[in-house]
Amino acid sequence: MGSREEIVAAAAKVMREQGYAHTTTKAIARAAGYSEALLYKHFKDKTEIFTSVLTERLPALGTTLDELMRTAADTPLAANLVRLARITLSFYLESFPIAVSLFSSRELLAAHREKVMSRQSGPDVPLARVTEYLDEERRLGRIREDADLEVSASLLLGACFQYAFLASFEDREPPETELDEWAERLATTLSRAL
Repeated sequence: MGSREEIVAAAAKVMREQGYAHTTTKAIARAAGYSEALLYKHFKDKTEIFTSVLTERLPALGTTLDELMRTAADTPLAANLVRLARITLSFYLESFPIAVSLFSSRELLAAHREKVMSRQSGPDVPLARVTEYLDEERRLGRIREDADLEVSASLLLGACFQYAFLASFEDREPPETELDEWAERLATTLSRAL
């Protein structure tokens, strides 16, 4: 593993423990065993590190969506939705403790919002990507023509986010079997509606 990967791994650990708001680039560099100067050779700022943590160290929601877009026709709709719900649950369970501190201050949230939106990496991206995937399923004839895809994507993402919020609030790590069962129930409910 190179210095960049070690910095991202250290950032994920520090951000999980302290939240985004309380994590400093100095703390990340220290945890990685590097200087802050080296950190800035790889990353423009803390927001770029945060985005790298989300895309490289957390469950691969984006990669799963890429695969579903390519292989949707190879697997039944319900199975694809289970897979999507399960990875989304894992992603939110991992990212929620990091990202929640963004809401601790309006100024911090505004600054972060401006940076991620300018990089087209904000929380609207999963919604657009899931909507795009559902549109592919509709193109395959497996979703009704009149289905509201954006609302359906919002239901899936919102249900997973709510689950992660409650688990984080209760300070519990749900067992894999519970996550699998919940993803199955969510996918079954959503596929019936589509």
